[in-house]
Amino acid sequence: MRHKSGLIALTAIALTAIVLLPLEGYAQSEDPAPHMFQRFVQAQGRELRAGDVAPATNAEWEQTRSKLRANLLEAWGGFPETACPLEPRSLGEIQRDGYRVEKIVFQTLPGVWMTANAYVPERTGKLSAVLCVHGHWAGAKQDPVVQSRCIGLAKLGFFVLCVDAFGAGERGVGKKLGEYHGEMTAATLFPVGRPLSGLQVYENMRAVDYIRSRPEVDPERIGVTGASGGGNQTMYAGAFDERLHCVVPTCSVGNYQAYLSAACCMCEVVPGALRFTEEGDVLSLAAARGLMVTSATQDAFQFSVGEAKKSFERVAAVVKLYESAQVKHTIIESPHHFNQPMREAMYGWMTMHLKGEGDGSPIAEPEIKTEAPETLRCYPGESRPDDFVTIPRFAAAQAREILAKHVAPGSLDAWKAERAKKLVALEAVLGGMPKPSPLKLINEVDPNDALYFESEPGVPVIAERASNEKPAKLLLLLDLDGHVAFKKPAEGPGLELARKWEAAGWTIVRTELRASGKHAPPGDKVGNAPDHNSAEWSLWIGRPLLGQWAYDVRRTLDALAEHHGSLPKEVAVVGIGTAGPVALSAAALDERISHAMTVDSLASYVTDEPYRGQRLGLMVPGILKDVGDIAHIAALIAPRKVTIAGGVTGGGKALDLEPLREQFTFARSVFSLHATDSVLRIGDSKSSLD
Repeated sequence: MRHKSGLIALTAIALTAIVLLPLEGYAQSEDPAPHMFQRFVQAQGRELRAGDVAPATNAEWEQTRSKLRANLLEAWGGFPETACPLEPRSLGEIQRDGYRVEKIVFQTLPGVWMTANAYVPERTGKLSAVLCVHGHWAGAKQDPVVQSRCIGLAKLGFFVLCVDAFGAGERGVGKKLGEYHGEMTAATLFPVGRPLSGLQVYENMRAVDYIRSRPEVDPERIGVTGASGGGNQTMYAGAFDERLHCVVPTCSVGNYQAYLSAACCMCEVVPGALRFTEEGDVLSLAAARGLMVTSATQDAFQFSVGEAKKSFERVAAVVKLYESAQVKHTIIESPHHFNQPMREAMYGWMTMHLKGEGDGSPIAEPEIKTEAPETLRCYPGESRPDDFVTIPRFAAAQAREILAKHVAPGSLDAWKAERAKKLVALEAVLGGMPKPSPLKLINEVDPNDALYFESEPGVPVIAERASNEKPAKLLLLLDLDGHVAFKKPAEGPGLELARKWEAAGWTIVRTELRASGKHAPPGDKVGNAPDHNSAEWSLWIGRPLLGQWAYDVRRTLDALAEHHGSLPKEVAVVGIGTAGPVALSAAALDERISHAMTVDSLASYVTDEPYRGQRLGLMVPGILKDVGDIAHIAALIAPRKVTIAGGVTGGGKALDLEPLREQFTFARSVFSLHATDSVLRIGDSKSSLD
């Protein structure tokens, strides 16, 4: 996501030189070193790519290329084996001097329609064509910045197709232009394993299908270009779709490790990418097909000239393996944009590679007059059909189809076999559990009566205790959003329940998990995602925050066991609000936990609307397919105790008791197999559940 005038803005976090505080000084410091988590993920990124070397031979590159394409496809959740019919429809056209603009919709996936404008020049003979993809300009394909390159290309004799990305332009949740498709809207796609970055690639491939169907177009002369988020779309579509013979990403190329110091859009995130590649190799997939990278001298750090050069160096190494490949890195004195000098550089490059004319030098732009955005809409005003498939609707339909395959087992033996597989899958989708490292435990009795330890090297965790006595019964309280604190007055069902447990003889420990509370990175919140950047960075390294938080719970128990010599037989973990799935996941993976409880927490990943009141870090790529929903995670805890005290929808609405019980039907059936129905308790959070 980008951050200039006319764009939907995010503030990039500058890479700051911060000394990592030693844990010995951490407990006494007033500064809890909020940059620690960012430095941790940056170190993880460096470690993951430390062994990268450029291919020395064609055979080495072909092996890398094949594996990279397979890894990308897996990260994107795969593409349909059979494409659905395009069924294009024309919804009107505008005649202009030397070209016309057609308003078109076509089907990319069953029931999913892409809105587009075709700019058709008044020329005879077969035309070269360019797919124009927009970035995070508010008007999407209708925005004047995006229109300009389409008009310029059309006047130079190119057929141009400009499309609205899923969730943007005319394809938002609402019908008005200007909606942003990232953060908690795009987040609905992660649990079904279909991240927006991959859907954009597939939909742009369908756009190429449409271009090739046009009688005016030479199907062997098609290029793609875009800037900002559209530059990322250009890179990935150009890398993956070899029918694109000229690829020009603008103001978008940097490298994945640079993304770990910034805020980018969810549409740019390829889950786990740093586990198998860097951006230079992705770009190199298009190196033999007319690749030109354009960088602006005044762009943000992650797209800066210096960071782009790191990736382009890899491209240059691959190009040496080809006899006739032509690549170019164009650097323009400019802020983040797709302005006239950038467009003119693109015109020259496209003309050389698609028309076989010129030497690739910039071509002067014809006179351009853009349209009022409303004029270009396929569905002006409020005329879009009410049943139009939006990102959340698509995700919900996919989720229901996936969950229909998770059938409750018919016997306890069958469930035990299935449970073993699901536990392996749960740990895998959560990114794996690291090998335990030294805790470096510090006990500070005054003033906080807290334990300080390192969950992983460079990841401090605080366990705040109501008492320093060895517990007879231990309750670990998880609260990512600061609803409960021992040292200041607080209210709410979570605190009320905690007090009831304390009165029943439980020792309460409140754990502040990584990237939350004092450990939250500065500027972490974007839109409706309070943990946007930390969750995004975690996805790049293949370790969703839910998995890291569950690991912190495990390490908290390790720290308490080390401090007291052992743990009691009764250990409860209670997740308040957004921490509910953390409690369930931790309990599923750690048999030391005898009781898991959630309070007013997410009851299901399935939602027809964007997530509200949730954390991006809970959205694990592919969890519904490989493990199941919240109820399936709860089922993995059986026959140990589980309490669901209230619940909310993905949209943040409180559920009544019966709908809440219905959400946990699968878990209830599993507890029945164990003949332990009574230890799965589902009720109102305001009740006296214990």
